[in-house]
Amino acid sequence: MQEFDRSIVERLRADGGKLGGSAAGAPLLLLTTIGARTGQPRTVPLAYLRDGERWLVMAANRGAPANPGWLHNLLTNPEATIEIGGETIPVRAVVLEGAERDQQFARMVERAGRFGCAPQQTTRMFPVVALERRD
Repeated sequence: MQEFDRSIVERLRADGGKLGGSAAGAPLLLLTTIGARTGQPRTVPLAYLRDGERWLVMAANRGAPANPGWLHNLLTNPEATIEIGGETIPVRAVVLEGAERDQQFARMVERAGRFGCAPQQTTRMFPVVALERRD
């Protein structure tokens, strides 16, 4: 995990899911996946958008030309957990496709503000993942 991400994970956990400073009010969750290669838990902070009972996240990877590792982990094992506001929720990941992906992607870019990643930074199509609560 990058030091920047580690710092955010620690701050979110310590402050009950809220960040202060320039990130105050940003909708962030902690996604914990199981490493596809290592089998070890991996936690990353991600901006999200609520869509009914789902949480949507974008695999923008800060505009890098490759998808983030957490997406690869979810493709290998779609069962994960998220932490929001001090609550841990088991989820199942579904990568959105077609018109639904395009519609949700547009919503996310519109609401991302300064926390978003400009799609014009790369030619890669950013996957959008729905995280659905599981029992």
